[in-house]
Amino acid sequence: MFDFTWFSDPSAWAALATLTLLEIVLGIDNIVFISVVVGRLPIEQGKQARQIGLALALIFRIALLSTVFILIGLTAPFFTVFDHGVSFRDLLLFAGGLFLLVKATREIHADVEG
Repeated sequence: MFDFTWFSDPSAWAALATLTLLEIVLGIDNIVFISVVVGRLPIEQGKQARQIGLALALIFRIALLSTVFILIGLTAPFFTVFDHGVSFRDLLLFAGGLFLLVKATREIHADVEG
């Protein structure tokens, strides 16, 4: 029926631990941001704004995780380059890596230039 062999795979547990840690950090970040924004509101509006903000943060997090789950499953070759099949997932990972390289280079350049 179901393939549960991933239970014995250490890389699956490491990925789960990493995702759990990221979710905790993002949750704390959301709480801090919402607290700063709500602190500027009148007291009577603060409680409602806090509840709406946390609910929207949860909804968006679930939607983004679902989207990532779907996109990672797109492994069928989209086109080939030098007899190597390139999937939509490969394109997304390449674009993400390229973004991180550009962002890191700009940050380093800004620090060096002052």
